[in-house]
Amino acid sequence: MSGTLYLCATPIGNLGDISERCLKTLTEVDIIACEDTRRTLQLLNHFGIKNQLTSYHEHNKIEKGKILIEMLKSGKNAALVSDAGTPAISDPGEDLVKMCIENEITVTSVPGCVAGVNALILSGLSARRFSFEGFLSVNKRHRTEHLKSLINDTHTLIFYEAPHKLKRTLSDMLEILGDRNIAIVRELTKIHEEVIHTTLKDAQLLYEDTSPKGEFVIIVEGAKEIVVENDWDSLTVCEHIDRCIKNGEDIKDAIKKVAKERGLPKRDVYNEYHGIGDINE
Repeated sequence: MSGTLYLCATPIGNLGDISERCLKTLTEVDIIACEDTRRTLQLLNHFGIKNQLTSYHEHNKIEKGKILIEMLKSGKNAALVSDAGTPAISDPGEDLVKMCIENEITVTSVPGCVAGVNALILSGLSARRFSFEGFLSVNKRHRTEHLKSLINDTHTLIFYEAPHKLKRTLSDMLEILGDRNIAIVRELTKIHEEVIHTTLKDAQLLYEDTSPKGEFVIIVEGAKEIVVENDWDSLTVCEHIDRCIKNGEDIKDAIKKVAKERGLPKRDVYNEYHGIGDINE
């Protein structure tokens, strides 16, 4: 019988964020696969965990992945961790998961920190619908194509970025996406955690005299949905209200706007949206 691969989320800064289940799993598995054995060893030493480590990263994922699959097939259990946060998000862990699925090996997650989600909920931007875009390519053409594909995307956008590329990335975003509300989040859960609520245009001024430091998450407001006048004819009252909310209106203002556009009493629109009654249109 094959073993199990445990995807273990580790702290992104504050070590107090690790879960009891994660500590138990890291103690009990036969081997821990990690991006950087030195970094993971520091984590294990902090919690007094002694276990075998093996490196698994972008440059050895094919060869090491095959070795790990054979170990799992033999009945051994393995944990996979990234340097920080949840493995398989913007790292080669996703390739190991695919290999396990292809070989009918059980994979389960030991959930915990995800930098992108934590940055999103601190941003103040819409979290109703969002798109995780990860790291932009260092290749100018690929980076430009990526951003251009997002011009009309109405989802809130989540990007990861390294400090030495932050200025260029903000500049490219402004040029291609136009000025938008953003949140720049750095050093999540650490002593110097910082959340800057600004715009892409104003962000250009932030680092004119200082160099960015730390790991960054950039949350970018989605594109405004283009609304054609009276194009709500094919929508129900509820769909009409939901679209207004998606475009940034709160429920109260959305109901007021829909009532005005449709020429209906506001109370009737309110009742319809909250399931109190039906509107005969």
